Amino acid sequence: MSFQQFTEYLLLEKKYSALTVNAYQTDLEAFLFFIQNEYDEKSINKVNYSQIRSWIVALVESGLSNRSVNRKVSALNTYYKFLIKTGAIKLNPLLKHKALKTSKKVQVPFSEQEIETVLNELNFADDFESLRNKFVIELFYSTGIRRIELVELKLSSIDLHNKTLKVLGKRNKERIVPLLKSVVQTANKYLNQRSELETITDKEHLFLTKKGIKIYETLVYRIINEYFSLASSKVKKSPHILRHSFATHLLNQGADLNAVKELLGHSSLAATQVYTHNSIAELKKVHIQAHPRSKK
Repeated sequence: MSFQQFTEYLLLEKKYSALTVNAYQTDLEAFLFFIQNEYDEKSINKVNYSQIRSWIVALVESGLSNRSVNRKVSALNTYYKFLIKTGAIKLNPLLKHKALKTSKKVQVPFSEQEIETVLNELNFADDFESLRNKFVIELFYSTGIRRIELVELKLSSIDLHNKTLKVLGKRNKERIVPLLKSVVQTANKYLNQRSELETITDKEHLFLTKKGIKIYETLVYRIINEYFSLASSKVKKSPHILRHSFATHLLNQGADLNAVKELLGHSSLAATQVYTHNSIAELKKVHIQAHPRSKK
């Protein structure tokens, strides 16, 4: 059974993104390299759990975080499940494996004031890059989309007349999110500037560099980090924190959890519930301030 068949299964049947599939393949190749060097074993299909365990120990000793190790083992586990499904093996050597313990990451969202400062108090010029950057920030905060989803947006994804955005999420799951009037206004200004670029290579993509090629993930991260460094002292300033802020602020204002789940493109409520700890803190504050017996 080749890795090629496995990657085709992930792409075509499981609908994983090319980025995820590449990561899985890299992890499998790294594990194969390990067992070839340590055990002179030529096939992943024939290893036992103790050999996998030694790989996990080696990964931990190399300084890799438990979270990263768990992701690599998950890729291997998915491969073994595929082998069982195709009849290549009869027993998954990772069947009784327990993931390494990881500490929960507390994502601190931007405050509403910090976001208002960036959008209203920082002077955005009317040139292409400034309008693009403002559009990127507004879109992240008003829709909660992921960084890769923003990068892959097409010109055809945005419907300014109906004020909607078509987003292609994980596993090619499509969702429609509404656009605020202010975002539509910024979008129009950006699109006018975009149409005046001297050369456009990636014509179908919404967000471009000034050279006319598709925007890339590191540039998107840099845009968010640079602007929010001027308004926030938080350690982490990333597109994901804006996504986190979007969800938290909606929940703080009483939005339905299921509605937020749909807007975020989550497949389960459990994924959305990680954003509720801030809204619970807000509820506690309101409760203490408003309840008649709170001061007794």
